[in-house]
Amino acid sequence: MKKSVFFGALTAATLTAGLAGAATLDDVKSRGELICGVNTGLVGFAAPDANGNWSGFDVAVCQAVAAAVLGDPSKVKYVPTSGQTRFTALGSGEVDLLARNTTWTFSRDTDLKLQFTATNYYDGQGFMVRKDSGVTSAKELDGASICIQTGTTTELNLADYFKANNMSYQPITVDSNAEGEQQFLAGACDAYTTDASGLAATRAAFANPSDYVILPEIISKEPLAPAVRQGDDQWTDIVRWTVFALIGAEEYGVTSANIDELAKGTDNPEVNRLLGTEGDLGAMIGLDKDWAVKAIKANGNYGEIFAATIGEQTPIGLARGLNAQWTQGGLMYAPPFR
Repeated sequence: MKKSVFFGALTAATLTAGLAGAATLDDVKSRGELICGVNTGLVGFAAPDANGNWSGFDVAVCQAVAAAVLGDPSKVKYVPTSGQTRFTALGSGEVDLLARNTTWTFSRDTDLKLQFTATNYYDGQGFMVRKDSGVTSAKELDGASICIQTGTTTELNLADYFKANNMSYQPITVDSNAEGEQQFLAGACDAYTTDASGLAATRAAFANPSDYVILPEIISKEPLAPAVRQGDDQWTDIVRWTVFALIGAEEYGVTSANIDELAKGTDNPEVNRLLGTEGDLGAMIGLDKDWAVKAIKANGNYGEIFAATIGEQTPIGLARGLNAQWTQGGLMYAPPFR
């Protein structure tokens, strides 16, 4: 009797978990639209143009997921979120996915009940100053006033760095990157600190970018990753493996230009499994066989997205660095598609 009750309860729990696991995917499909939490506006990563059309490195993740799930990268509703509102928006169900230069940390992963999917940008915190200040190192910022966004990892990093170097500073808190930019340009603070990629994006939007310098010190590790709510394993897998599909496509030489031809079949079994011409990985996560083809075709592979949005030939001007493929000395690495 006890054994029957136990297995009955186990079966019920398994079924319940299965139903809960499909919740977000079902919601997105029935709605016909992915709701994606993004930055309030960070050029190169996520920003709207004059007509309200969003683009950027993080936006490309939203579009790839929408393409994989709905077959159309344009089926995305963008919800701007600040450093203080982003986690509430995700936890409350206001957004299905948070693709917003957000650092993967222990407490966020566990205490906030978030599920980080896959690091799509390896970053670190830096400092920006006015060139005419003459400052060439963060070690010269003792006693400086520093603009910093609240609700971010940068606050603790800043305190740790100055304490470790026996220096003092005056924090000037801001709620958003736009406010930080405004305060910094107005001279309210001697330096602005955030992720180095964010500094590059912010500087690129200035009227005279060459008047400002990003200092050489990187004082933290900031693995940026799209996040979803805990407890929905299927949705986590979909977002995680969509990011990996973009990264893997670059490694295997699958591009927006050749994907239609490669999707007919190749001599590389890994490419065939990725593109759905061999096996059916899509069925394992509730998607069509060609889910990855749709995701990659949205904006190209990881390298194409990087180059078009934040790469060295853009105003942002970021080198690949740690975000190069593992075969090129970087950290970008997709697990096997098998």
